[in-house]
Amino acid sequence: MIARLLCILSYNFNTFVILNVYSKLTMFCTSNTLPMDLLLKQGSLKQEVESFCYQIVSESNDQKVGILQSEDEELQPSVSKKSEGELARVKFMSSSNKITTFSKKPKRRKYDESYLSFGFTYFGNRDAPHAQCVLCKKILSNSSLAPSKLRRHLETKHAAYKDKDISFFKQHLDSPENNKPPTPKIINTDNESATEASYNVSYHIALSGEAHTIGELLIKPCAKDVVMRMFDEQYSKKIDAVQLSNSTVARRIKDLAADIEEELVCRLKICDGFSLQLDESADVSGLAVLLVFVRYRFNKSIEEDLLLCESLQSNATGKEIFNCINNFMQKHDIEWEKCVDVCSDASRAMDGKIAEAVTLIKYVAPESTSSHCLLYRHALAVQIMPTSLKNVLDQAVQIINYIKARPHQSRLLKILCEEMGAQHTALLLNTEVRWLSRGKVLVRLFELRRELLVFMDSAFRLSDCLTNSSWLLRLAYLADVFTKLNEVNLSMQGKNVTVFTVFDKMSSLLRKLEFWASSVEEENFDCFPTLSDFLTEINSTVDQDICSAIVQHLRGLRSTLLKYFPVTNDSNAWVRNPFTVTVKPASLVARDYESLIDLTSDSQVKQNFSELSLNDFWSSLIQEYPSIAMRAVRVLLPFATMHLCETGFSYYAATKTKYRKRLDAAPHMRIRLSNITPNIKRICDKKTQKHCSH
Repeated sequence: MIARLLCILSYNFNTFVILNVYSKLTMFCTSNTLPMDLLLKQGSLKQEVESFCYQIVSESNDQKVGILQSEDEELQPSVSKKSEGELARVKFMSSSNKITTFSKKPKRRKYDESYLSFGFTYFGNRDAPHAQCVLCKKILSNSSLAPSKLRRHLETKHAAYKDKDISFFKQHLDSPENNKPPTPKIINTDNESATEASYNVSYHIALSGEAHTIGELLIKPCAKDVVMRMFDEQYSKKIDAVQLSNSTVARRIKDLAADIEEELVCRLKICDGFSLQLDESADVSGLAVLLVFVRYRFNKSIEEDLLLCESLQSNATGKEIFNCINNFMQKHDIEWEKCVDVCSDASRAMDGKIAEAVTLIKYVAPESTSSHCLLYRHALAVQIMPTSLKNVLDQAVQIINYIKARPHQSRLLKILCEEMGAQHTALLLNTEVRWLSRGKVLVRLFELRRELLVFMDSAFRLSDCLTNSSWLLRLAYLADVFTKLNEVNLSMQGKNVTVFTVFDKMSSLLRKLEFWASSVEEENFDCFPTLSDFLTEINSTVDQDICSAIVQHLRGLRSTLLKYFPVTNDSNAWVRNPFTVTVKPASLVARDYESLIDLTSDSQVKQNFSELSLNDFWSSLIQEYPSIAMRAVRVLLPFATMHLCETGFSYYAATKTKYRKRLDAAPHMRIRLSNITPNIKRICDKKTQKHCSH
């Protein structure tokens, strides 16, 4: 208690008064038998102690004394300026058990314009400013607003500028870069930016198909290193605020996929019609995976997006496939009446789960049609060939498998090819389910025939084939014809491929087949470059048996393609080129044909037809010519091929590998296979808590 009283008095009394109070107060306390704390607890003794202290202080002759007040009283001035010798008054409030002191306010330094000569301006309130260096943007406390401290900062931190004039710092202060506000603290304002950055990184992780852990193990350390080298360590520390843990990235990817799905559903609800493309396959964990793509018109173009990617938990039957799609439609209130076509790999004559699912879809969507993938038709048509050519193909595959099935043989062949300076060092395996396999495999085998002739063991029964010119002539022809067929197949793949595009390619191929057959009959092999070069190399001609087999194959291939791609009187030819129509098509009513006449008479529309794709051309005319344009878009909506499903399963297999068997790949597929970009700003605005706890 004595120490507290002395501490109070020390703020406003001199040393002599303090010693006097201390001695008298000690004598007062020793005259009582109870301790000081117990004395103060008794009301009468407490009043006596307060009176004694008041008497001691009143006898002092100091000029200024602070006021002791209770906590609930306002601060009042205790000393009059006119009576400097008047004794200070000390007031003890008996209603309060605490004695509170009010010391003098801390001194606040003012900013002076001359401080700019040291490279400092003020920051914050003008009455109580902070010092800010115009060179390094460092902010110092108010107590640093002293010339000596400012000069020391300039000489130690910016020694190269210590002799600069004030005009230099003023010019530096007025530059646009220095007018920018100082960098805010991460804890207060960078939370939203860190969350958006986390979503952006997660979006790129999903697009690349990489593991979620790559964010924290690779991307964040690399980002910190780049920022540290390009800027400084202070900015590099901000990267730590970006959450990229395994669970966070997985959660971000689900949010991004949900936003894309929400946008897609909104588009399907307002569109006039859509078509579907579906297929089913098994993944690495044994689950049956269903992929469904949708094509619809949005704004002034026709878009293609992933409708759903689901795992069938029970039996992968046609009914289960339909129920999976139907549940998605009902959940999001998408009308089945808008479905105009369903494309699959099942033809009308086939039976199976996909065909059954298509039948059920056509039942709930009566106006919908079904189509068989044109790529599958092409792949089925090119499998038929004469026996002599089929034997050469089978023997070529056996030679390749003899080497590829033995790793030691493959390594020795690679060494031999490198020593002989061959263009390639390995053979390719033939796969029946891959449409482009035959052409690439046969071309590679023919190009390495010399190296294989040196490498092959004479004990192998097919080694003599590499020395047989007739066998090599048939192999060269097969390599050429399958290469040409692969080029046609590739031209029909891709996005926004229409039925008109595919039938144009097939019409061209049919004409080429007839031309090739006529050329071979005339013993002209210029249309087959590999075969022609080999004939020049061996300085020989083609036997009549080989010519007959080639002509038979080309004519048989043409007839088979006509079976899978029949030539019909297309009533929708006006969609392909409306400017060539001179007679009313049978599929159009009088009102639509009048609208078509108005359209074809518009010179601006004719110019747009030569500049835009067929899909974009008709989509752009919806507002101006709604009736005829809607009919054309409905013709263009059906899928022509299953390219999107085939590509989707390739992405799925690359994402869900044997090392990630428990991965839910549906959100990844939604992001990778969709043309819709997620609105990250909208996702962040919906969150009440930016960073969830881990």
